[in-house]
This record gives sequence, C-alpha cells and structure tokens, in this order.
Amino acid sequence: AASVMLTACGAGSPMLRSQVTGELAPCSSAPHCVNSQASDERHGIAPLRYTGSPVAAREKLARVLKRMESRGYQLVTSEGDYVYVTFTTGLMGYVDDIEFVFSQREPGVIHVRSSSRIGYSDGGANRNHIEEVRTAYTVAKS
Repeated sequence: AASVMLTACGAGSPMLRSQVTGELAPCSSAPHCVNSQASDERHGIAPLRYTGSPVAAREKLARVLKRMESRGYQLVTSEGDYVYVTFTTGLMGYVDDIEFVFSQREPGVIHVRSSSRIGYSDGGANRNHIEEVRTAYTVAKS
C-alpha cells in the first residue's frame, strides 16, 4: 500500500515513516522515544501482535484509538498499513507522535513508534503510551 509522508506544524515537528522504505524513523539518542524496530534497550519496545487479517486488525486499532480520545489520543490517519496518532498532554499541551505500521514481512506484527516532539526526557511517557494502547488493543473485541 502506498504511504503518505505526513508533516505536522509547530515546534519539533515529527520525522515520520519513510516514504521510500516504509520503516519507522529511528529514535534519536534522547530517551523520549520508543520504537519496536530499535535494537537497543533504551529505545526498544515489543511490537503489537494480532491474529486474523491485517485489515480487521487495523480497523480494530482505529476503533480502540478512537475510544481513547478522552485520554489525549487523536487518530490523525489510518490508511493502508499505516496508522498515525498524536497524544496531547492535558496540562502543558505537549504533543507526542505515535505510529503503527503493519509489517509486510512479518505477518501478525504491528511495529510501533512513539516520540516526544520537544524536550529530552519524558519520564517514560512514550513507553507508557504504547503499553496503554497495547492493553486496550489486547482486551478489545475484534
């Protein structure tokens, strides 16, 4: 499926999925990013997993994320093998970018990346975003 390179406005605009390779952008050296395609412990995180069709899994993920809007999650796009979400903190309005890519090479795998747009450390917030989505996704009905 064709992917569309997304850009966002504002300070610290994200570097999102590569149009050329389809891979998620690597994390910088800062600890405010997690990526299931990273090999180091600081940034690495397990991908999401699913059974059944990728289309049904993507639709399920979109439904789960839509239900999480009251917690600060905002579904921006869900197209082909790619889902892009932002998370905005309630108090300071900081924005984190969260991406999901349904692997074409690994059936049943959804690669994930979550990163802060600004700052250095996030106190584990981006890791928590992925784990919160993972929990909601796991318990949701298909």
